[in-house]
Amino acid sequence: MPAIAKPRNVTSNAMTDHGLKNIDAEDIEDLIAKVEVSFNIKFIKDELIHIRTFGQLCNHISNKIQLENSDDCTSQQAFYKLRKAISTTLQIEHNKITPDTSLNDLFPRTTRRSKVKILEQHLAFDLNILRPPHWITNGLLLTLFISFVGLFFNWKFGLSGLGLSILGLWLGNKVANELDLQTVAQIAKKMTSENYFQSRRNPKTFNKSEIENILTDWFSNNLGLDKGELTRHTEFV
Repeated sequence: MPAIAKPRNVTSNAMTDHGLKNIDAEDIEDLIAKVEVSFNIKFIKDELIHIRTFGQLCNHISNKIQLENSDDCTSQQAFYKLRKAISTTLQIEHNKITPDTSLNDLFPRTTRRSKVKILEQHLAFDLNILRPPHWITNGLLLTLFISFVGLFFNWKFGLSGLGLSILGLWLGNKVANELDLQTVAQIAKKMTSENYFQSRRNPKTFNKSEIENILTDWFSNNLGLDKGELTRHTEFV
């Protein structure tokens, strides 16, 4: 994974006291990995070592996507593509599917997993919109933590607990049936950020002005930052 320093506070542009200096570098590396997948690019070792600001990172990624720039809206195209896929796979008239259409109505709990899987197969990529109940995930994570601590006291007990916890988390994801998203528009937005080119009508073009907005959403949502505090002048150290 290419090295990039973590963000730090700067005194200009109201960038004060927002905790950027406490961000773990591994969290930023996870975001960079998402960038590579969504935008179909690959960073080489130390490629980002010269990056000093969030704006420079946005520019570098935009320049690395060596495709024709187009001003069309990807999120709108993602909605149309999703609407067509839902209409085809679920046999629903497309004019009855709006951005505000409820996912609970489209995917009833009893058939949710199978319908989502069919939709993903039609789109040719995973949506990752289903999760296990929080009480199961939290319980398994707690067991995982206790088992890890238990390794220092009884390695057999700790190792067994770790194995069962990991297996439980894996199985939980396999049978996940809970929705965090509520509407079709929210799925379209998720598609735009996580499967950018596959969501576009013409995957050989991109909208350069959208890249910074997508990266801002990722950094703010995944790192717990206020979007208003994440500017092009935010520095990495």
